[in-house]
Amino acid sequence: MEPQTKRWKGSECDTDSWVAYPVLSDEQSQDVELIEAFAAPIVDKKETSRLVRELNGLYPLNDLQHIKRVRAVKEKGSLHPLEVLVCLVSEAPDLKEVSIDSLLPSGGVKHEGLGQPFVVKVPARPPLTRPQFELVSKHWPTSFHEDKQVTVALRGELFSLPQKARMHTYMTSALTAARAGSELGMEAVGAVMVDPVMERIIAVGHDCRGDHPLHHGVMVCIDLVARSQGGGCYSFDRYPGCSFQKLTDAEASPQPYICTGYDLYVTREPCVMCAMALVHSRIGCVFYGTASADGAFGTKYKIHSQKDLNHRFEVYKGVLGKQCEDLNCVDQHVKKNISQESR
Repeated sequence: MEPQTKRWKGSECDTDSWVAYPVLSDEQSQDVELIEAFAAPIVDKKETSRLVRELNGLYPLNDLQHIKRVRAVKEKGSLHPLEVLVCLVSEAPDLKEVSIDSLLPSGGVKHEGLGQPFVVKVPARPPLTRPQFELVSKHWPTSFHEDKQVTVALRGELFSLPQKARMHTYMTSALTAARAGSELGMEAVGAVMVDPVMERIIAVGHDCRGDHPLHHGVMVCIDLVARSQGGGCYSFDRYPGCSFQKLTDAEASPQPYICTGYDLYVTREPCVMCAMALVHSRIGCVFYGTASADGAFGTKYKIHSQKDLNHRFEVYKGVLGKQCEDLNCVDQHVKKNISQESR
C-alpha cells in the first residue's frame, strides 16, 4: 500500500488544493461541428437490412464512417422502433417539398417501409473525447474510440497522490525561484526541469531579462540544463536562485537533445518563444501553474499540439494554480506601482 501523502496548510504540501488538467488540442477541446441530414422512420422493421444496404448504395456516407446509419427510437409510445439516415441535406436534390419519394429516385431504393423524412443533426467528424461523445450522442448515435487516459485526465484524476506530492514539490521550487527573481527586479516567473525517471531536479531558473531581453525563465532553465550536460551559452552564477546539477558523462551522453525525457514545471504559461524552444529541445511534458495573456500552451496558441511540428508533448495546467496566480497578481501590482512612481 502506498503511504498516505502528507497534507500541510499554506505553501507546504496540500495536494487537495489543486488539480492538473490537460491542455488538449482544439480538435479535442472544441465542440464537434454538427451538420444536417435527412432521416426517416422505419415503419416496417423487417425491411431494415434491405433499406440500409440500398441507402448505402445510393447515398454512401463515405466521410462519415463514425455515424451509425440506424438508431433506435427511445420515446415511449412511438409508432416506429427505428430511424434511418437517408442522406445529408447538402447531398439531397433541390426540392420544393421534401418527401421520401423526392429523396429516393425510382429504381434506386424501394422505399416501402419508410415514413416521412425529417431533418436531424449529425457530427461532421468523430468525437475524440468523452464530453464530445456525450454531446453528439444527444443528436445521433456515433462510434467512439475512447482514450482512457484523456478521459481520466479531464476528470482531474490522472495523477496519484504520490505523483501529486512530487509535482507539488517541483512547482514549489519554481515558486521559490520566481520570488528570488522578483526580489532582484525581474519578472516573477520560475522554472524547474525534472528528470521524472530519477525523480530529481536537473535545473532551476527564473526570469533574468535584466541581463538579456530573451532570458525568460524557461529559456534560462533550458540553458542551465545544457550546462548540466557540459554545454550552455550563458552564465547565471550571479543569481542564487538559478542552479543546475551537473550530470556525469554516462548520464548526459544518451541525450539526443537537451531536454529529452525531462518534465518542465513553470509558474506561468510560457510564451511562443519559450514554447518553441521547448519543442526544439524535445521536452517530455510541461506543467504550468497559471495562464498568461500571450500564453502558447492553451491561452492564445497550442504549440504543443500543432500537427505540422515534428515533436509534440503533453501539457497540464493548474499545478499550485492559486499560489502561482497570487504571485502573478503581486508581480503585476508591483510593476504598476513602479510605473506610476517613475512618471
